[in-house]
Amino acid sequence: QVQLVESGGGLVQAGGSLRLSCAASGGTFAMAWFRQGIGKAREFVGIISLGGGRTFYADSAKGRFTISRDNKKNLVWLQMNSLKPEDTAVYYCAAGLWNNIVPAGAGGVDHWGQGTQVTVSS
Repeated sequence: QVQLVESGGGLVQAGGSLRLSCAASGGTFAMAWFRQGIGKAREFVGIISLGGGRTFYADSAKGRFTISRDNKKNLVWLQMNSLKPEDTAVYYCAAGLWNNIVPAGAGGVDHWGQGTQVTVSS
């Protein structure tokens, strides 16, 4: 059974940084991050390939967010820099196939974490 557990969310001031972690068990997949603000649809943030050699980001994340992984430790990270109030959302770790998630977004995800709240104050 696949389990994804996020941690590292919290409150940060605009311009600050935060690193989210996702502990994965039960399988090896491409790993992605999504976020969902209040009253908004869940949106794609970025994805890292199974081996870690390839990444792809949403335009809103490019240049500010970085996804990395350590397959030996079964950990995935989302490093977020230069945070803005509009980055406030619940952030979800997700697992699935690269070729499903990149074109389909949330609809291509096989497994979800429970989410962690990130709040950026102005």
